[in-house]
Amino acid sequence: FPFPYTPYLIQERFMAALYSALEAGRVGIFESPTGTGKSLSLICGALSWLRDFEEKRQREEAQLLAVEDRGQEGKKEPTSDEPGRPDSEGGAGEPDWVTAFVQKKEERDMVERLKEEQMRRKKRDDRLEKIRQNVQLKYAAKRKRSEEEETKRLLQLSKEVLSEGIGVDVLEQLDHNEEELILAEYESDEEKKAVSGLEEDGDDLEEEHVTKIYYCSRTHSQLSQFVHEVQKSPFGKDTRLVSLGSRQNLCVNEEVRRLGALQLINDRCMEMQKNKHEKKSDEEMEGKKRRVSRTVCPFYSYEQMQFLRDEVLVEVKDIEQLVALGRETKACPYYGSRYAIPAAQLVVLPYQMLLHEPTRRAAGIKLKDQIVIIDEAHNLIDTITCIHSAEVSGSQLCCAHSQLLQYMERYRKRLKAKNLMYIKQILYLLERFVAMLGGNVNQNPSCQAVSQTGTVLKSINDFLFQSQIDNINLFKVQRYCEKSLISRKLFGFVERYGGPATAVKTNKENQKLAGLQNFLLTLQQGSDKEGDPPMEADNDQLRTASPLMQIEGFLSALTNANQDGRVILNRQGTVGQSSLKFLLLNPAVHFAKVVEECRAVIIAGGTMQPVADFREQLLSCAGVDPERVVEFSCGHVIPPENILPIILCSGPSNQQLEFTYQTRDLPQMMDETGRILCNLCNVVPGGVVCFFPSYEYEKQVYAHWEKTGLLTRLATKKKVFQEPKKANQVEQVLVEYAKCIKRCSQAGGQMTGALLLSVVGGKMSEGINFSDDLGRCVIMVGMPYPNIKSPELQEKMTWLDKTMPRPAGQAPSRVLIENLCMKAVNQSIGRAIRHQKDFASILLLDHRYARPAIFNKLPQWIRERTQVKPAFGAAFAELRKVRTCILRTA
Repeated sequence: FPFPYTPYLIQERFMAALYSALEAGRVGIFESPTGTGKSLSLICGALSWLRDFEEKRQREEAQLLAVEDRGQEGKKEPTSDEPGRPDSEGGAGEPDWVTAFVQKKEERDMVERLKEEQMRRKKRDDRLEKIRQNVQLKYAAKRKRSEEEETKRLLQLSKEVLSEGIGVDVLEQLDHNEEELILAEYESDEEKKAVSGLEEDGDDLEEEHVTKIYYCSRTHSQLSQFVHEVQKSPFGKDTRLVSLGSRQNLCVNEEVRRLGALQLINDRCMEMQKNKHEKKSDEEMEGKKRRVSRTVCPFYSYEQMQFLRDEVLVEVKDIEQLVALGRETKACPYYGSRYAIPAAQLVVLPYQMLLHEPTRRAAGIKLKDQIVIIDEAHNLIDTITCIHSAEVSGSQLCCAHSQLLQYMERYRKRLKAKNLMYIKQILYLLERFVAMLGGNVNQNPSCQAVSQTGTVLKSINDFLFQSQIDNINLFKVQRYCEKSLISRKLFGFVERYGGPATAVKTNKENQKLAGLQNFLLTLQQGSDKEGDPPMEADNDQLRTASPLMQIEGFLSALTNANQDGRVILNRQGTVGQSSLKFLLLNPAVHFAKVVEECRAVIIAGGTMQPVADFREQLLSCAGVDPERVVEFSCGHVIPPENILPIILCSGPSNQQLEFTYQTRDLPQMMDETGRILCNLCNVVPGGVVCFFPSYEYEKQVYAHWEKTGLLTRLATKKKVFQEPKKANQVEQVLVEYAKCIKRCSQAGGQMTGALLLSVVGGKMSEGINFSDDLGRCVIMVGMPYPNIKSPELQEKMTWLDKTMPRPAGQAPSRVLIENLCMKAVNQSIGRAIRHQKDFASILLLDHRYARPAIFNKLPQWIRERTQVKPAFGAAFAELRKVRTCILRTA
């Protein structure tokens, strides 16, 4: 395998296993600990396979074409079977000559197809090569663009001058702007087969999809990191790679970017495109009436996007470089990158785009016979569940109903019958949903108390029957929302009349719309009063902006099959605080399509243990033949002495360590934890990271230590930091933590570093590296079992016990709880060792870790080196040994 440097042995094994899994079309679960160069192994292994596959295919094509050419020469006269023997029959009861003719025709068609493909491929390669070689071509295109812009600007100026001369009535202008808010005439699919896309260039877009690798990961930063690895690899120069992202990451139109929330950006973009297509038909009817300014996106120009597509294919670029190129070339990176998909060999994209079928379709991703690699896949099951679950609050439902009603009243005379019918259906749905929460849609949700509080779970069908909406075709309503862009129009309407500062026309309407303003204000104040949990900024914007967007997600979730999900009615103090949530129980239904269509699927991660979850909940439920599944797990590259994992069963005062919900709040347990930390901070240099099962417990322990003075003792050796709950503060805390450790190691005083109190499943336990001095010791307090009282989890457990085969001994629900706990532990403790020369100790504080069922779920490379210590003294002696090693190497 080509590699930028001499690979570790485990990397070679990884690549060989990956190559054979791709060749044999398997579903592979690959585990390679962080710090072992997993990304590079994935790149070099997969791209080596792709290169060999393409060469083999070209050889086969060449042979076929050569045979055909020879056949052409040998065919001096047409061959025909003897007409005298019509009775000789082929296998399917056809005469021989018919079978032969059909076979010949198929061969000929195939050869024609191959020739066509080769020509296309050659054309594409020539075009890209030309761009690579000919820099002047780039500048010519650039110059042409700036000339066009200048012409446009001058035209605009002269138009403005003219219009000033006429003195357009401002009020009338406003009316025209308002035209944009009115829904266009809607025809459903049965009435017309919509022609979509850029019609004039249809054939150019229909490029064949070459065999490719789809690589997906969780975050944009992980994807960027991967792209940089590709750039450094031996394949960096000649791989056609395209990075896909959301409009939020790729949009270069500042006016649209400013909207902030993803849903608003999406809808605005779709609307601008719609305007572009409508503009063509409008121009023909250019009468006095047609002076509506329909905004179109200046970056959505097919010619520029073609140019961007070719630029993307010529040289590997990450998202940032793609956006910069889009700005420079005045082309939309979001659509430009999509046009590059068919010809690309490696497509890099976030999870959601690949795992959510509607998004996949919209992006033009075709999985048939392709390779999919899902990296950082330890949370794959949860991710699929989250992508397909949806929640709406009572206040959102009431707010949407009020907005939509006002909208319908205002534009009733302008809306066509079809639109009115669908709006009425949506209003009815909203009314019924609020009734299910025990409220009335026409009253302020914050003032309506709920009589029966609590959580109720229902199957989808029961929910539809009980809310009396089983006679409405949700598929059609969902399609209508998607096609008519109603939530976008509604958002524009509320933006225009919802804000307190807008002047509105006639008195009668004034009262109506003032009513809407007051209602929206009471909703906002109401929700603030009730002390709603602070949402992320993005969501906040959405909630107040267009609640209908959230509700569309809930409607589409209700179209899942009855047995695969549940609707949770969560009735709290008031209707506004109550909510409806759709919970997906069977993520396999959405993963099945991916596995069926692809040639091979690789699920990879640093810590994939326990693997049973993937096999049972995801693969066997998705109908994957167990024979097709292959597992690969490799050790770590660090020498055995560089890691010291210890399971500690009791503390310094011989208190047994068992952090169950019943015992963990006892003062003696919190004191014992503090004593352990004090002892460790005395001998461990640099940074110590301590993980607690939850934010609440971490707060409780911190307050207890403050009261008993233990915190002051800790602070003499290590500066104490706490993980913040807000995501935007994490970076700040980490920077301070790292600075403190660096300062202490240079100063060499009594302070030896810092102690970071973190939370399992928080921001610090995933995706952040505590390499070298940042994490010389990682401590896990107790076992982070999920909250078994949560209705969602209880429902999932019941569902598993009903649908899963029961292996010897444990119930599937019990296994799920253990697996969720150990996945979280493995993620957190895997943060400590990040490269070959790194070293750290890992302390698991709870005697239950020594139980075989739990112990076997630790990653193999940690399990092999773990020591179980019943008493604290022996463990402390081991840690002192590590310390002397460190001091010697320092």
